[in-house]
Amino acid sequence: MPEAPPSLAVRIAFGIYKTVVSPILHAFSPSQCLYLPTCSEYAYIAMVRFGPVRGSWMALRRFARCHPFSKGGLDPVPGGNPEPPNSVSIHTDHLP
Repeated sequence: MPEAPPSLAVRIAFGIYKTVVSPILHAFSPSQCLYLPTCSEYAYIAMVRFGPVRGSWMALRRFARCHPFSKGGLDPVPGGNPEPPNSVSIHTDHLP
């Protein structure tokens, strides 16, 4: 199932968080994220993939798992099409 394009509201909220809220939060708490993808990236992917209601619920559950006693690590949004472990991925978004 192809991912739906994110709604304008989701893109605006994510942009505001990444450019305004996140830097302010990191100024008061310089700790690094425990999970990969970060909670904001997880929320964005979840809302794009599952819509605003279910995506927000999934993001809230993920945020609740993020605490000092959490082991962290790789925690992708479920329901994606993961690449086979031995496949080579070429991302062209950063190439000239």
